[in-house]
Amino acid sequence: MNTSAPAGTGRAGRREWIALGVLTLPTMVLSMDLTVLHLAAPSISADLAPTGGQLLWILDVYGFFVAGFLMTMGTLGDRIGRRQLLLIGAAAFAAASVAAAFAPTAELLIAARAVLGVAGATLMPSTLALLATMFTDSAQRTFAIAVWMTFFTVGEAIGPLVGGALLQFTWWGAVFLIGVPVMLLLLAAGPFLLPEHRDRLSGRFDLPSAVMSLAAVLSIVYGIKRAAESGLGAAPLAWVLAGAAIGAVFLRRQRRLDEPMVDLGLFRLRAFTAGLGTQTTAVFAMAGTQLLLTQYLQGVLGLSPLAAGLWTVPSVVFGIGATLLAPRIVRRVRPAIVIGCGLAVAAAGAATVALTAPQADLFWTVAGFTVLYTGVTPTLALTTDSIVGAAPPRRAGLASGVAQSGAELGLAGGMAILGSIAMAVYQGRLAEAAPAGVTADRLEQAQGTIGAAADVAARLPDQAGAALLAAARHAFADGMQAAAWLSAALLAGAAVLAATMLRAAPPPDGSAPVDGAGDPERAAAG
Repeated sequence: MNTSAPAGTGRAGRREWIALGVLTLPTMVLSMDLTVLHLAAPSISADLAPTGGQLLWILDVYGFFVAGFLMTMGTLGDRIGRRQLLLIGAAAFAAASVAAAFAPTAELLIAARAVLGVAGATLMPSTLALLATMFTDSAQRTFAIAVWMTFFTVGEAIGPLVGGALLQFTWWGAVFLIGVPVMLLLLAAGPFLLPEHRDRLSGRFDLPSAVMSLAAVLSIVYGIKRAAESGLGAAPLAWVLAGAAIGAVFLRRQRRLDEPMVDLGLFRLRAFTAGLGTQTTAVFAMAGTQLLLTQYLQGVLGLSPLAAGLWTVPSVVFGIGATLLAPRIVRRVRPAIVIGCGLAVAAAGAATVALTAPQADLFWTVAGFTVLYTGVTPTLALTTDSIVGAAPPRRAGLASGVAQSGAELGLAGGMAILGSIAMAVYQGRLAEAAPAGVTADRLEQAQGTIGAAADVAARLPDQAGAALLAAARHAFADGMQAAAWLSAALLAGAAVLAATMLRAAPPPDGSAPVDGAGDPERAAAG
């Protein structure tokens, strides 16, 4: 099928649901690739002997390029065809995965990971936009996006587990080969199951806009990443400001073009803008808290990496259940209410983490995060549906790219900003409570991370080491508490935003469109 219109106007049939199953597999692989490599870093270091900077690029370049190319690839898919771009991306992803698995040098591995990032950026908005094409019934689309989001969540969660299992029995390159059979399946089944959709009314692809959007997003994400690693300093701030300046030039260019890369009219749609803001804020709060929780479980409570991972499993299980249940609830209750209530529940979970973390209470701290995660994950599916549903069909690829870009920025920002706040509190508290006899040099080392504090404590006499470790654990718990309170406030604010700004969107009963759906000129005010 090769058409410029959606594949259908009625309810989806068996073919569309089978196609959904095919599309969820590459989605899971893409999210796994964000986390699967972390456990392989020591093996890669031993085999390829990269420098410290090269190792960081091996770990980070995939995520950077995914984030940087999402909007460009979403727009490109609208122009050349979403299925065509998806299949091109799948072929590139499979080839780059093989190249990465057998890379003989660190430089070639970095290059392969960069290509994987570009290919991943073609796949993410294409799969989501194709769902909007295949599932024109709004209730079915909501459920399909919830399933899509569930597989993305599962992939992120099992990435370290799968990577650890493969490293136990094979070499580090095997972690890259996971996606090859999935991409081959997509290449084989995609032409028969997936509809083609392209915007025949679009003009030329504006290359300068694509370059500026890439430079803006990469600069901002890189600056945020630098802040997460080294603190909020002049260099990270300069990168973020440079990205913002490039972004401002990009927006000015979009206003002047007859056929812009990004249709700024979408941002006048309440469902689109409120959904994007809510989603980015929710990801920001969840990602930052999750990062701190993993360090807390190991550094403060003394759990092994495996035990810490197992304690986070309940949050994933409850999050998946809530995500799959949400589409049923919104058939009877307006999405704004469901999203607002979910974020309010998440805020309560973050507050629970803040209250219990200083007490070193394993059960209630994990329970609080589980509540947070369970409240956020279904709202991500519903806000994604709001963003994609608000856009006209010809702009579904762009809308998908914008949604994923917002999530990536929220992810990076949450880890960097909440992590920096927690670290600032940790360093200040540890300086105040450090036991006598700890030299300034050792204190400075201990202030680096909670893991560094444990290493320093192990080299001190028993009593001094125990006192330093106890002070470091209390200081880190205080830092996590400060970050969790901020997360709770942000989630509460996002709940109010969703409940007020999205209130005009009706339940997806299969007949009424989401606020502003299908009409780029409808700047819905309520």
